[in-house]
Amino acid sequence: MQPALSQYFPILIFVALGAVMGLAFVFGSKLAAHQKPYPEKTAAYECGFEAFGDARRRFDVRFYLVAILFIIFDVEVAFLFPWAVSLSRIGLTGFFSMLAFLGVLTVGFIYEWKKGALDWE
Repeated sequence: MQPALSQYFPILIFVALGAVMGLAFVFGSKLAAHQKPYPEKTAAYECGFEAFGDARRRFDVRFYLVAILFIIFDVEVAFLFPWAVSLSRIGLTGFFSMLAFLGVLTVGFIYEWKKGALDWE
């Protein structure tokens, strides 16, 4: 019978191999790449124009509305695939549970629409 720690040996090998490969890639690129940073290359890039103002300033509310809109669609798609695959096994209870979930997401989407998050100015 093998000791319990010997069962974790393959995991240790994968972790060590990943660490060695990661370090090899980082230091290999430092050795092989042409390193000549200049001010434009090291400057902060934001949406195609120069950065302005303080990074700690308050964001516009529209930013949060767009984030909520993204979460609504992202969560919906993430839950629809496993639901569709297992629909034959979960029966009517699973079907109506997903309809309730989609209803809540639809209410959030309508809220976003009414607030004007889809109006790009």
